[in-house]
Amino acid sequence: MRLVIAQCSVDYIGRLRAHLPLATRLLMVKADGSVLVHSDGGSYKPLNWMSPPASLRIITPDEADTELGVTEVWNVQHAKSDDRLVINIHELIHESSHDLGVDPGLVKDGVEADLQRLLAEQIHLLGAGFTLVRREHMTAIGPVDILARDAAGATVAIELKRRGDIDGVEQLTRYLELLNRDPLMSPVRGVFAAQQIKPQARVLALDRGIECLTLDYDMMRGVDDVDSRLF
Repeated sequence: MRLVIAQCSVDYIGRLRAHLPLATRLLMVKADGSVLVHSDGGSYKPLNWMSPPASLRIITPDEADTELGVTEVWNVQHAKSDDRLVINIHELIHESSHDLGVDPGLVKDGVEADLQRLLAEQIHLLGAGFTLVRREHMTAIGPVDILARDAAGATVAIELKRRGDIDGVEQLTRYLELLNRDPLMSPVRGVFAAQQIKPQARVLALDRGIECLTLDYDMMRGVDDVDSRLF
């Protein structure tokens, strides 16, 4: 990766046109051919960029640009379109290159599959006397995350989400409608479980007779000492 801090102006020419006036910015040139223009703000999002596949050519400015103080011009051309990023460098303040190697990619923690596995292993969190029937119980419209039985032997369908919203409640409602058509299972009640449940989703779930369960992921995986909490 090549990192350049420079006084520069930037023009994007193509389906859309955009101009960034002269200012100090960070230019990132990645090994995949992408070029990104950052300011000292705006979080992770660049001010402008060119996605790969693209090629970068550094050319000498013409006489008119030289009189305006341009020392070099970066011409970034997209390989599959006429889109072009033109960066006029007025002053190079810093430049460095780094070999980052092969990135292993993002490993997500706390995804729904992890929640499903942990809740299946800790089915008692649903209540005393609960037993696991199976994970991923298939229906005609997709799998129910967990099928269980309560202390009275009644069937319970559990839908798991990291963040529970109305769509998740609607999904569980459809599963319950199908499951309750089976006389060997009916009556089946539902539990909507998530790390966070939005207020609107909770209201809709309770209105439809669906219980809500908020899951503490850290506690479930044993990295949160509940006894040492102040509140």
